[in-house]
Amino acid sequence: MLRMEIALFLVLAFVAYIYFSAEKQNTPLHRTFSVLLVTALVHLVFDGATVYTVNHLETVPPFLNAVLHRFFMGTMVVVIYLFYQYIAILVEEETGKPRKLDLAARIFLIAAVLGTTFLPIYYTITTEGNYSDGAYMLVPYFAVAFYLILCAGLMLGNWKAVDPKKKSVIGVALIIEFTVCALQGLYHTWLISGMGITLMTLSFYLTLENPDILRAELTEQKMSMLYLKSQVNPHFLYNTLDTIRIQAQLNGDKKVADLLMRLVDFFRLSVKVDRPMVSLDDETELLEAYMELMCYRYPELCCEYDIDPDLGGAQVPNFILQPIVENSLLHGLKNKGYRGEVKISAHKTEEGDMEICVRDTGSGFAEGRKAAIDDMLRNYAKQAPKLTGNSIGILNVQKRIKLLCGRKFGLWYTENEGGGVTAHMLLPLKEEAE
Repeated sequence: MLRMEIALFLVLAFVAYIYFSAEKQNTPLHRTFSVLLVTALVHLVFDGATVYTVNHLETVPPFLNAVLHRFFMGTMVVVIYLFYQYIAILVEEETGKPRKLDLAARIFLIAAVLGTTFLPIYYTITTEGNYSDGAYMLVPYFAVAFYLILCAGLMLGNWKAVDPKKKSVIGVALIIEFTVCALQGLYHTWLISGMGITLMTLSFYLTLENPDILRAELTEQKMSMLYLKSQVNPHFLYNTLDTIRIQAQLNGDKKVADLLMRLVDFFRLSVKVDRPMVSLDDETELLEAYMELMCYRYPELCCEYDIDPDLGGAQVPNFILQPIVENSLLHGLKNKGYRGEVKISAHKTEEGDMEICVRDTGSGFAEGRKAAIDDMLRNYAKQAPKLTGNSIGILNVQKRIKLLCGRKFGLWYTENEGGGVTAHMLLPLKEEAE
């Protein structure tokens, strides 16, 4: 039996090496799986040690055996709790519903760990092998059952909203763990709890946390960003150059030089694709170059900025403001003959994050359009990368915010009381490291 624990540990250790050496984003889901992976490895160490000590009670000091056994049971409860946390975060990301059972899960975790730490341990000795028994054993196994039931309830309660691939993986993993727990309960001397934990961890790793999948996701986002930045509207370029040509005929060279300078600034700043994150000041500079050209083309178009000066060094995903502002012009102010205002603001939130808003006084959403946009942004992960269409800009902005900043952050729209719409972007407030 000890050989099995050693084999399971080596398998998970190899998985951990591959996982931690792979490129991935620092999201709550990935962080939870990282902690789960490390805790599972620690658990397998104590599992293997306990398999030996419990079957050599006559030679192993009772105190040492008790300490190893308590760590074995305690880490088992923590691992299953982390499985619940992983599934709860995944369901929250898929459905947008907040987690409601976290407090109960934590209280139960504390009670179970205290039980495995202080309750007296009794052993049953048989010809087939020895195992711990009594009330001490009921606490951790009841905790395991509690968390597995929570996981199953989360999946069944949100079955239609969760991605089919993810729910099938989690369903199979839960069936495996329920089966192992049932066999362990029927055959106490089998000591196979580590097998169930390893199989659950492997199923999540191979299908949800596989480095190839994570790299593919990163590649998709980077390619979407590159494509987006290459999509400079030809009409914008031609019309602007035509405006410059006409202006050259009407007045002196200084104005032409100024317009050309802003055009050069815009293209110079917009092709910085080597950095996924830039300062808000850099992002605003790009937007100012773009809006100066647009305001010159459309004299009745006005742009205002209300940006907290303390946020100038805050890091934001590269090239997120211009696509949102362009979307406001093309789908809001265009219908009003480009007469109106675009206001860009950036302020700290009460929670310590940063919110950037792009507000326009345009014609607002057409009937049914806001619901379609909301659905697309909410289900961004299920949307195939768009290379054409009116929503390419905002979809790619949403994908890059989620990828680079975390699932908590993102883009959404509201309608203004006086007309027009406001795009909201919630971003983490962090500055570039020195």
